This record gives sequence, C-alpha cells and structure tokens, in this order.
Amino acid sequence: MTKKGNYSLNQAAKNAGVKNFDKFHNAGYKGLYNGETADDIAKRKGLRYREDILDNMGSDELIANLFRISQTEQRLKKDNVDTEKKACDTHNKIGKIVRKAIKEAGRNYARRFAYS
Repeated sequence: MTKKGNYSLNQAAKNAGVKNFDKFHNAGYKGLYNGETADDIAKRKGLRYREDILDNMGSDELIANLFRISQTEQRLKKDNVDTEKKACDTHNKIGKIVRKAIKEAGRNYARRFAYS
C-alpha cells in the first residue's frame, strides 16, 4: 500500500517539477515529525542502513503517513503545483496538518473518555 502510494506521489511530484526526491520526501517527514528528516527518524527507530522507515511503523503511524502521502498527491494535482519549491512546501504543509489533526484527535479522545 505504501509503495503504491509513494509511487503515485512520486509521479505527481515529478509532474510538479521535483528533481530532488530526497528533499521532497524529507519536507513531508519534517512536517509530520516536527522537523525530523528520514535519517533522523531511522536513527531514532534504530533502523539499519537502507531499512525502510515505512516498513517499521505501527498501524497509527502508518495510517498517518499514508494520509500524508495521499493528501499531498491530491494537493499537488489540484493546485497545479509547478515548481520543486512549491511541491516541497506543499508536502511540508500537509505533514504539519496531519500532525495537528493527530494531536487534536488524541486530545479530544482523552477529554471525552478520560473520566468514563
């Protein structure tokens, strides 16, 4: 699922003018992971060189990343993004939006059920 999603995202990014895919993907990770790059995440998780971050996530984290991937792809297409900078900025912004939504969902859940 993530490989297919990343393939589609990469196609949309390529059409938007992205040439540096590491920079593009790190922009999304930085948004979702509060400034962490793919290397930072891999180190924090204790992954070996070339071990895929997305293959080493729990279900909630994986779902957040799939949502980031799909929403970024849609936004790149919908907004007709046409430069690498705009694509990176879009990916970062979507990552931040997903991060904020996760925090808000957790806060609402805790408020609602903490004293049940």
